Amino acid sequence: MKIDADRERKLLAVLSELMEKPSTSPQDCGCQDSIEAFITPLGFTSTRLPFEDVSNLWATKSGSKPGPTLIFAGHTDVVPTGQLSSWDCDPFKANVSGDVITGRGAADMKGALAAMLIATEMFQNKYQVFHGRLGFLITSDEEAAAINGTKKVMAWLNEQDEHFDYCVVGEPSSDQSLGDVIRVGRRGSLNGKLTIKGKQGHVAYPDKASNPIHSCLTALAELSAVTWDTGNTFFPPTSFQISNFQSGTGATNVIPGDAIIDFNFRYSTESTETSLMQRTEDILKHYHLEYALQWSLSGEPFLTQDGVLITSTSAAVNKIKGYQPVLSTGGGTSDGRFIAPSGIEVVEIGLCNETIHQINECTSLSDLRDLTLIYLDIMEGILLPDNSQHVS
Repeated sequence: MKIDADRERKLLAVLSELMEKPSTSPQDCGCQDSIEAFITPLGFTSTRLPFEDVSNLWATKSGSKPGPTLIFAGHTDVVPTGQLSSWDCDPFKANVSGDVITGRGAADMKGALAAMLIATEMFQNKYQVFHGRLGFLITSDEEAAAINGTKKVMAWLNEQDEHFDYCVVGEPSSDQSLGDVIRVGRRGSLNGKLTIKGKQGHVAYPDKASNPIHSCLTALAELSAVTWDTGNTFFPPTSFQISNFQSGTGATNVIPGDAIIDFNFRYSTESTETSLMQRTEDILKHYHLEYALQWSLSGEPFLTQDGVLITSTSAAVNKIKGYQPVLSTGGGTSDGRFIAPSGIEVVEIGLCNETIHQINECTSLSDLRDLTLIYLDIMEGILLPDNSQHVS
């Protein structure tokens, strides 16, 4: 199957409409209005779920018979542009040159949103009968705090006793070629803010002070060298990384009174939030440090096991692109971490991630066309009544 010229023009028009809205996180700037306006004529019923300064959209359409619910999830917010003078073009336009589309959100992830919408329209026009439900979960709070977006929408859905079975997240998972990698899970992310307490004083009189930098170095070295776990078939070993170290007054003759260290664990399913916290505290206590430690969990690790969604997604990539994707749990966090704990199969498949968050972020029109066809094929694999092996 190919996308004809008229459909390609519509795909570009949808993407252009989204990219022209300067939706720097957590702003939506009307992107979800455009999405709702597109899917309402297709028979979708929408619910807007604003939480604080974040816009969220939940929309579903039921088929003619009972079956599974497939949700496309994504975000309309984008990261800041950086210096506008560094861009070769207006970052808030879909700048098309040959096969290249440049602008903020082209790859992460307004391109995927446009592909989802056009694929849904194609599915609607092609099939009058399907089983189950098709839907969208869209937020404007993925790139920043991720507090008032998908996390709160999932809590609201649970309160409504609303459940879905499969979720395709449009994050830019592809590496060298479209669909060469699909994410089937993510590592957990646990943050710590450690304050080592000392006593400020004159560097000439160290006996009258206590240097917190000196006192914590050995403990930090041990934390950096620990083998927290060895990972498993799906996850690399858990890693510990110090991201910030702040101390001192700026003067060269003052021993600081405290040192503040930010660190992060990206952890596999071989470790838990509790085990990492306990082991860290044990090491700090071993060195008799006076400290305060604040923890914050960004997300627990999750893994989608082989099943209907992975089978359908892999088959779609193979059909459209001619190769089998690598199943990966690499990369950072995504909103899949808020969806998977409800027992939902989650995969992430989107455009190539080479230029995401960069100046002159871009994607290719050919990839956008093929991603649309991949999304369409996933819908066919899960929701069509003649694919009985895919109907729960």
